[in-house]
Amino acid sequence: LSLNQILNQTMVMSFNRLLQRVSIVAVATRLSAPHSSSLHLAAAAAFTPAVSNTLLPTSSHRSFARSTGPLFSSPPTRYLLTYDYIPDVLEKRGPFREGHIGLAKDMIEEGTCVSGGPSGVPGEGVPNGALFVFTTKDAAEKFVAEDPYVSNGIVTGHTIAEWTVVVGSN
Repeated sequence: LSLNQILNQTMVMSFNRLLQRVSIVAVATRLSAPHSSSLHLAAAAAFTPAVSNTLLPTSSHRSFARSTGPLFSSPPTRYLLTYDYIPDVLEKRGPFREGHIGLAKDMIEEGTCVSGGPSGVPGEGVPNGALFVFTTKDAAEKFVAEDPYVSNGIVTGHTIAEWTVVVGSN
C-alpha cells in the first residue's frame, strides 16, 4: 500500500469511530436531558441509535467525499398518531384499556405499528395523551377507527402527522 492509501484508510477509520461516538453521545444526551418533553422521550425510545461497525469504502479509485452517502438510500416515512386524553383518564380508562392495548399489540405483530404509549408533562404523573408510530397512514387511521379509547370518549382529539426518518434506525 502507498502512504496515501494508508493515510486515507486511517482517516476513514477515524472518521467512522468519531461518527459512532457522536451518535451514541447524541442519543444519550437527548434521553437524559431534563427539559425533554414526554413526546421527545417517547419518540426517542421508539428508536435505537444508528451505530454501525461497517467502515466507509476506502478504494483508491474513490475520493473520501464520494465515499460518504446519505444515512438511508430512501428515508422511511412513518406516521405519528397523537392523542389528547380527558383529564381523568386514569379513572375512566379501565374498562377499555385491554381493548386499546390489544389493538396496539395486534398491529405491532402485523408490522403496521412500530411503538406507542402515553405522554404527558414530566413530573405530573397523569398522561395527557399518547403517541403512536405507524408504518402507513392507513394503519394510523385504522387504529383510530377501532380504538375503544376513541369510541368511548377517553380520547378528545387526535392528529396524524407524516414523519420522514432521517437519522436513527427504524
